[in-house]
Amino acid sequence: MTQTATFFDSYARDFEAIYGNKNTTVNRVVNHYFRKSMRLRYERSIAGCSPIEGRSVLDIGCGPGHYAVELARRGAGEVLGIDFAEGMIKLAEGRARATGVEDRCRFVLGDILEADIDRKYDYTIVMGFMDYVEEPHKVIDRVISVTSAKAFISFPVAGGLLGWQRRLRYRQRCPLYLYSEGRLRDIFRRYRDVRVTIEPAARDFFVTLSV
Repeated sequence: MTQTATFFDSYARDFEAIYGNKNTTVNRVVNHYFRKSMRLRYERSIAGCSPIEGRSVLDIGCGPGHYAVELARRGAGEVLGIDFAEGMIKLAEGRARATGVEDRCRFVLGDILEADIDRKYDYTIVMGFMDYVEEPHKVIDRVISVTSAKAFISFPVAGGLLGWQRRLRYRQRCPLYLYSEGRLRDIFRRYRDVRVTIEPAARDFFVTLSV
């Protein structure tokens, strides 16, 4: 994931700006057509982590910390965010301090497949991460092993104009992996002891795992 980490480290500030866009006509149009999935997966993840008071959350590919900080603000007892881009970790730490939840948020630079995690978390969030994972089973296995209640994972949709547009944009940036619903069902068929729900969320699939 070296190429992906390098890209997102340099892209961290621009990525953070997506969430702070001004309410202009252009941004409303862009958000409606191209960022609806970001809003949907955020809303569904936050709502899915309920009850949150005193619970623990693992945020894989935490980016600038929007999920982690919001869940801590709502009462999570402990939140661990992991990202392989140093720029994202710095933004997440700054967001936690600015929100006053730095005592309940910890952010670690690293790869979830190599991170030393010796406990289970009530909820695990994996949003906008599987887009860049070549072998999804490895991450899913790891997610299940560190989750005690529910995990939420997004997968980008293959096909259509938006899928083609994403492939074109990322061709020179880093590897990108897109999914059909059929492929997702094949991937999750092996997890017989986990309840799997697959829902459309604009240009993503939103997957809930009850472990």
